[in-house]
Amino acid sequence: MHFNLERYFMSCIINIETSTDVCSVSASQDGVVIFNEEDREGPNHAVKLGVFVDEALSFIESHAIPLDAVAVSSGPGSYTGLRIGASMAKGICYGRDVKLIGIPTLELLCVPVLLRQEIEEDALLCPMIDARRMEVYAGIYDRSLRPIRPVQADVVEADTYKEFLDAHPVYFFGNGAAKCMEAINHPHAHLIENIVPLAKWMFPLAEKRIALEQYEDVAYFVPFYLKDFVAKMPKKLL
Repeated sequence: MHFNLERYFMSCIINIETSTDVCSVSASQDGVVIFNEEDREGPNHAVKLGVFVDEALSFIESHAIPLDAVAVSSGPGSYTGLRIGASMAKGICYGRDVKLIGIPTLELLCVPVLLRQEIEEDALLCPMIDARRMEVYAGIYDRSLRPIRPVQADVVEADTYKEFLDAHPVYFFGNGAAKCMEAINHPHAHLIENIVPLAKWMFPLAEKRIALEQYEDVAYFVPFYLKDFVAKMPKKLL
């Protein structure tokens, strides 16, 4: 496996993931998850996130562990979920004077695949976030998480990923993947089910960014929504 999970140095990170209906918070220290909470009954971010964060902070404080940074899923994904997560993360950073780390949601989706799945050396990864109908937010990565194609909104048709599928096995996963497989219909296309972006998988990506000093500006950080948010108008106004 080419994905580098080497430990960089001692650090304690609160990880926040709210890009889909699942709300999760973890605390990690030196490459080990020491606290984790998940709610899969959502979206309940407005109710659950504050509770999970308070529990995570209480846990590290009760063990006298100093907080070094907060990592938050930076999108793409649910507009409301990303906004709630970013607001919470920024609040912690301001209140505790710690660094903010943005973790791209599609990279995060790749972590459990790289850790748990046996895939070919030349395989490509295509994480997908559902964007309704036959549209998804998707990117293409190699096994080192090097971007092969930029993240974009795809309307999935038979030839959308044909150039990659003709040359490589491609693994599709995330909450937008299953609906696309019939349209893709290629012998090199493989579906991995039940892959969800979770806070407990954020630590390898967060630790790497700490080592490289890749931090976000707390004042100006905005999630990568990818598409402009369009509020639904009440029917009585239409």
